Amino acid sequence: MASSSSGSLPRYIAVRLLLVIPLIWVLLSVVFLLLRVAPGDPVSAAGGDRLDADTLAQRREAAGLDRSLFAQYLSYLGDVAKFDFGSTFRTQTPVLEIVRDFGGATLTLTLGAFLIALLIGLPLGRLAGRFRDTPLDVGIRLYGVVSYAAPLFWVGILLVVLVNKLDPTWPTNGIADPFILATSDTYTKTHIFLLDTLIAGDTDAFTDVLKHHLLPCLTLGILLSGVIVRLVRINVIQALKGDYVEAARARGIPEGRVVRKHAFRNALVPVITVIGLQVALTMSGAVLTESTFGWPGIGTQLLKYIGERDYIAVQGIVTFFAVIVVLTSVVVDVVNAVVDPRVRY
Repeated sequence: MASSSSGSLPRYIAVRLLLVIPLIWVLLSVVFLLLRVAPGDPVSAAGGDRLDADTLAQRREAAGLDRSLFAQYLSYLGDVAKFDFGSTFRTQTPVLEIVRDFGGATLTLTLGAFLIALLIGLPLGRLAGRFRDTPLDVGIRLYGVVSYAAPLFWVGILLVVLVNKLDPTWPTNGIADPFILATSDTYTKTHIFLLDTLIAGDTDAFTDVLKHHLLPCLTLGILLSGVIVRLVRINVIQALKGDYVEAARARGIPEGRVVRKHAFRNALVPVITVIGLQVALTMSGAVLTESTFGWPGIGTQLLKYIGERDYIAVQGIVTFFAVIVVLTSVVVDVVNAVVDPRVRY
């Protein structure tokens, strides 16, 4: 019996990895078709009225846009299989280069927001589940609903106004002071500005960049925490009804320890899945956060290329995000299977 159980984990991982292929194919197909049915094309957007019909035709041919939709589709799938996500139409900058240069800012924003969301959501959810239907529970549930439903830009503006009242010198826009940005080439090693300033040993620059991170990360983290609060609360309530909890209480274990050591740990198993899949929500929220705070991340670049109708660049960035989200879901499923053997069956 033990042999069968131990062998199920590799089998489960293999099945999940095989399912990645059709899932990514569906996502790539949807991205390709949605961008092709959008009005306009990058050639006309880049040239405007300055190019005659012959020049436009030549540029469309050079970009491969004169081929049939099916031929473009096959070429697109072949490029992605080679980890080639395309290039921008205007400057021919590879999408992977854009991800490298601007992905660090989005990564630190995402990780910072997740950290804040966990610091807020986990303890509040545990308290709400333990003290169910009390005024404390009602207040925490209200926070969860409001934080989840509030528009991101509205929360960001409120925090900016509040911070300006408390400390007018606190930075509320961009990723660093303009002087530090002007000398950013001297820091570039990992393309993660916060880490690069730390590696360089420039404590003043590191502190400045850290201050610039606070408001964007706090804004996105507050919105994400609402989801975590509700999930943890529901699962703690369910876990407190378990037989093992009743057995712990019967042994005279204090209620606080019962919740912390027994109910809370078991409640986290289903929460892990949702927290991992929140990566997709964080990515979409990062676009709005970056535009609100002038953040130089991938989301800002995506909005720029959408405005230019450069769907080749948009297609590449969205495809990259889609692949990351799918791979993240696989990692989350594997972690769940390790934590809870029942998931494997």
